[in-house]
Amino acid sequence: MTVAPNFQFHNGVLHAEQCSLEDLAKEHGTPLYVYSRKALKDAWDSYEQAKQGRDVLVCYGMKANSNLAILRELANHGAGFDIVSGGELARVIAAGGDPRKVVFSGVGKQRWEIEAALDAQIKCFNVESKNELLHIAQIAADKKCVAPISLRVNPDVDAHTHPYISTGLKDNKFGIAIEDAPDVYALAAQHPQLNIVGVDCHIGSQITEISPYLDALDKLLNLIDTLAKQGIQLSHLDLGGGLGIRYTDETPATPTMLLTEVFKALDARGLAHLQLVLEPGRSMVGNAGVLLTRVEYLKPSEAKNFAIVDAAMNDLIRPTLYDAWHDVEAVSPRQSGTTALEYDIVGPICESGDWLARGRKLALEQNDLLAIMSAGAYGFTMASNYNTRPRAAEILVDGTTAHVVRPREDLHSLFASERLLP
Repeated sequence: MTVAPNFQFHNGVLHAEQCSLEDLAKEHGTPLYVYSRKALKDAWDSYEQAKQGRDVLVCYGMKANSNLAILRELANHGAGFDIVSGGELARVIAAGGDPRKVVFSGVGKQRWEIEAALDAQIKCFNVESKNELLHIAQIAADKKCVAPISLRVNPDVDAHTHPYISTGLKDNKFGIAIEDAPDVYALAAQHPQLNIVGVDCHIGSQITEISPYLDALDKLLNLIDTLAKQGIQLSHLDLGGGLGIRYTDETPATPTMLLTEVFKALDARGLAHLQLVLEPGRSMVGNAGVLLTRVEYLKPSEAKNFAIVDAAMNDLIRPTLYDAWHDVEAVSPRQSGTTALEYDIVGPICESGDWLARGRKLALEQNDLLAIMSAGAYGFTMASNYNTRPRAAEILVDGTTAHVVRPREDLHSLFASERLLP
């Protein structure tokens, strides 16, 4: 297997590092998320090597996967965090992360979230509108403190990715139009409660080529020059995240490929002194996880064959939401006796959109265990309790040891906080 190096077959059974996925499923049940600690370290190391000794702060985009154990692992490696809610800030703190390495993105920050971030003394707010800027200034004044801010600018660059995860075009809700940014920076400079520290952009997710980043970077560097002429000096440039991973046959750019070109551009413009901030999410955790699911029923029909499994769109919504592709592997592939057929892998939820994979040729029988690959990003974090289904357990494997980092939800707990009328 080339998609996820830390998930390999040993003696005919798919393993996470040295742990049999078949054994994990028997012990912990399915659906089951399984992550590799080594895969997390390998991904982190790819960014460390890409820094080339320069001042680069890697702020993990934790919306991809916010399990506390994963956050703690990355914090121990030195990661900062890109957050989009007050809840995510609370997770960073609970995991032992450093709030001074936190950048707070998102278009709809609420007062309590801004107050919590100021109290925690985060690195900066990535401000996404003029009204948000004024709101932060007022809250900082009320609290008699200074808010560090960076404007998230929208460079109108096409990242060539799915429309739902493209964020840098004019018709996206994110950021401030780059042509309006000088005026908004000038406004920020008038407020003693605001400390201008940087500029930020994020053009999308699952980006597999470097050219969109360089297009955005060129526009950011022009903006930085314009701001310097206004007397506004920045200390960091945040290029966002979005580097893609291999789900099937993609050949994504590596962090080193990206940063080598970014450093060249900074040096050529005399801006090597700027700290570079990155916000990788998917590329840090996507190929570090799989979702295990068991075949409940095989249902042939005139139009197609269905493999009905115990995982569903509430466990992994990416296929339903984005028409996303995930490789599907039989954990213990059958060597003979069962004919391989083309199956749609579907769940038990009462929706026609409840599918995990379509048109996959597999030799299956009931009770077989399947691994939905590359499920470490936007898997559990987007899971729900639709149809009153408990969310899956999460396991973090370290060599031969499997740690339960989130137990399976108890059915009663799903409605324990609800109240009947008298």
